[in-house]
Amino acid sequence: MSHERHNILNYKKKLYLIVIFRTNVDNKRMILPAKQQRSLDRINKILDTAELILEHEPLSALSIAKISVEAGLKRTSTYKFFETTDDIKLTLIQRYVETCNEVLSVDLQTHVGADYSRCLKNCVNSIIGFFNARPGAQKLILENTVSPAVTSSDLHKIAATILKHVEGSIGLPNMFNKTGVFLVITQVIFSILSLNAKENNELTEVGLNEAVRASNAYLLSCLATPA
Repeated sequence: MSHERHNILNYKKKLYLIVIFRTNVDNKRMILPAKQQRSLDRINKILDTAELILEHEPLSALSIAKISVEAGLKRTSTYKFFETTDDIKLTLIQRYVETCNEVLSVDLQTHVGADYSRCLKNCVNSIIGFFNARPGAQKLILENTVSPAVTSSDLHKIAATILKHVEGSIGLPNMFNKTGVFLVITQVIFSILSLNAKENNELTEVGLNEAVRASNAYLLSCLATPA
């Protein structure tokens, strides 16, 4: 890799980290050098436009050309930050997951579970509410059958929020790899909701109940295993 190419990739990475960081600062605008701020504004404009397209059109409609036109940008400007449509999808997925975790954290502040099943139902209800309010997220994360998919690293924060809710509501005994257990629980929830959305073109009560049942069964089996 050339030195110039290496510098460009590092610059994109820095800007990407800023985009992700901005989702956690309560919409307060960061003070950046003018050139970086312009680049950041363009990145967010590209992502906002892609999200708007997904609100009203199928995933197949997402392309660099369409996003550039609707964002009012030259195609070369879009390629400067995202070389492929999958790059945009991946960044949108991470943005959606961050937002989902924020919604989940707020929702769970007013809910306390009487048992593990109720705690998990609170979590699944919140996640379903997030996807129902954002058709683009449902299309990209739950109904998507092509790459990129949601990775384990994307789900760690949501898993930590679910773990915090269960521990705060009921408590948990000493157990082996607690963080890993709740990551699997989160993966189970997303997998079942994904199957439910693909089969019904929407999230249904069946998906809710199955996600709660399966995640609760896994948690109970882990609790029954000596630490």
